[in-house]
Amino acid sequence: MLNKSRNLRFFNPISTTLLIIMLALIGLLFYLGIINIVVSIPGAAFALLIASSIHIADQWEKAVVLRMGKFTGLRGPGLFVIIPIIDRVDNFIDQRIRVTDFKAEETLTKDTVPVNVDAIVYWTVWDAEKAALEVQEYIRAVGYIAQTGLREIIGKHDLADLLQNREKIAEAMQITLDEHTNPWGITCQTVGIKDVIIPKTLADAMSKQAQAERERQARVILGTAETEIAEKFEEASRKYINNPVALQLRGMNMLFEGLKEKGSMVIVPSSALDSMNLGAMGGLVSLAKSNEQ
Repeated sequence: MLNKSRNLRFFNPISTTLLIIMLALIGLLFYLGIINIVVSIPGAAFALLIASSIHIADQWEKAVVLRMGKFTGLRGPGLFVIIPIIDRVDNFIDQRIRVTDFKAEETLTKDTVPVNVDAIVYWTVWDAEKAALEVQEYIRAVGYIAQTGLREIIGKHDLADLLQNREKIAEAMQITLDEHTNPWGITCQTVGIKDVIIPKTLADAMSKQAQAERERQARVILGTAETEIAEKFEEASRKYINNPVALQLRGMNMLFEGLKEKGSMVIVPSSALDSMNLGAMGGLVSLAKSNEQ
């Protein structure tokens, strides 16, 4: 990968244009007879060396220059010149924020549950010299160290913790990755956990457990409501126990509410007929309805 990139960057628009002009000039001089073949061949080689000494680094790049295999410094951004044959540009270090996807497949959690976790890390090269000299292929190294760190994090947490505290786990992983990559001149800015995939059988069991928990909560809420209703009835009974007139008025109201719809039927205990005089009131209501008809 590095060699391919190096060959592609060997020539640039300026060096290519300069090489074409110099070769065209040499060809023209040879055609006019001003120079011979003995001079033309060294001239062409000299033009090639001149063109190869001109390089361009983009605004976000730093070029790593080696002189006889020894690091001499960084060049760029912009146009720069090296000494042909003696100097060479080994690599161009991109210092923009990069994104690397990585995953941990079939990794066991602390409670021995196999999970597949997809994550993403945002990182950048803050020291191009260290990235060039301290690690051979820093892009692949970041991916490998991120994957290894993700597996270690998964092994230290239970499944429930992994599902509920993604942000905390991602933050802890970011700190761990930053500690490993800082000596390389690389900083990991953000780590995000995109997805946590669990086995289907376990997902079905968790769904049933959640459904049972919701039913339990519904029963608890219903029981609490019944308790509150009983307390209200107890409080109302204390109001009616020493006030039979109020109890009778309440019974009349209940009977009216039950019989105001046509064709409705109300069933009441026999004891209520005597205590609240509901029988007489029911007859009066029925007589009123028949008169209306």
